[in-house]
Amino acid sequence: MVRVTGEGMNSSNSEVVLFERSGTGWKAGASWKGHNAIKGWTNDHHEDDLRSPIGVFNLTDAGGLLPNPGSKLPYDESQGFTIGGSGFENEPLAGSFNYVIAINYNRIPGTSPLDLSRPLGEEKGGGIWMHVDHGGPTHACISIPQKNMESLLRSLDPALHPVIVMGDASSLKH
Repeated sequence: MVRVTGEGMNSSNSEVVLFERSGTGWKAGASWKGHNAIKGWTNDHHEDDLRSPIGVFNLTDAGGLLPNPGSKLPYDESQGFTIGGSGFENEPLAGSFNYVIAINYNRIPGTSPLDLSRPLGEEKGGGIWMHVDHGGPTHACISIPQKNMESLLRSLDPALHPVIVMGDASSLKH
């Protein structure tokens, strides 16, 4: 399980922790600083609301611009992950999609993260990923440093049905 805890409902700063389940419960492992959407979190995500959805979502598919670093999840290496331009704080976005893990919010599991299908409809948004941190807030994704994305990709095992639990700290206590 990956837990992403935002500093507050309207904060774009998060802590990302990888947990492993054992016979006695959950054990916290690696922890990283990350980012979420510029306007924080929401229980009712819509396209372009600039908030990350709160919830528990499966992690089934990965990909990126760079070759597979050892992911056990199905991995789609593609030039389609190329991005340029600048983020909200004028930070360069190049390299942000070197590695991505699709968050199964309004997407079809078992497809490339680049698949634009939206089962809940376009208005509910989609294309929400964990990806390489570019040093600033995202549109709705979760981002962590590249070396940590590489480690996470090698850690997640589809046979163990990995999930991401994400939201602001207050929402996750409920």
